[in-house]
Amino acid sequence: MRIAVSQISSTTDPRSNLELVRDAVRRAEGARVVLLPEATMCRFGVPLGPVAEPLDGPWASAVHEIAASHDVVVVAGMFTPSGDRVTNTLLVTGPDVHLGYDKIHLFDAFGFQESRTVAPGSSPVTFEVDGVTLGVATCYDIRFPELFRALADKGASAVLVGASWGAGPGKKEQWELLVRARALDCTSWVVACGQAYPGDLGSSAPTGIGYSTVADPFGNVVAQLDDKPAVSVVEIDTEGVVEQARSVLPVLANRRLR
Repeated sequence: MRIAVSQISSTTDPRSNLELVRDAVRRAEGARVVLLPEATMCRFGVPLGPVAEPLDGPWASAVHEIAASHDVVVVAGMFTPSGDRVTNTLLVTGPDVHLGYDKIHLFDAFGFQESRTVAPGSSPVTFEVDGVTLGVATCYDIRFPELFRALADKGASAVLVGASWGAGPGKKEQWELLVRARALDCTSWVVACGQAYPGDLGSSAPTGIGYSTVADPFGNVVAQLDDKPAVSVVEIDTEGVVEQARSVLPVLANRRLR
């Protein structure tokens, strides 16, 4: 399966960010899935309530039209209404799918409190493309191996991660380490797409560092971008390599605690 990792730097204008989605899909070079980061709809650092829309709203519907017209599945971060807060949602949309994953683990760490304005989700989400089951996760989720194992239990041979990683000392190293560790934990591919580094915006909000990373089920890095906007199309073996890893490294079968 070919997956396009589309590292962008989104703005505060959802309409202009649709153009980033269109451009990413145009550059996807035969990919079946186009993965964009968390907060594709609108970057962090501004009030999110005014931009939040439901999954059948104009923004998600426009992304669906882009995906369907190119016969691909687009995965991109957006925000949906949730009472007096919003939900950090990863939109999954294409010709035969239109659903959302609500981020379970909220980023209440490193001095940031996402839960102040964002409501948590509760359910892992998988979907199918060409008979292959894929899971999804968002940013801070990558620090929680139990989610990735749960997605593997639901049949996922690859987990797609959208992120807007916070900058800081050691954060790039943690990002790569966590992508590789989660691949080993669930013996699945982990395809992780982050926001590009936008420069110093004068905000403490997590606005991205770049370095989107793809790790195979043995934890090897097979692709990585730098900190600038870019698109990389990777071909992943969702059968042979996954089967091999789960045969020689049966951590899912051997675990004693769930």
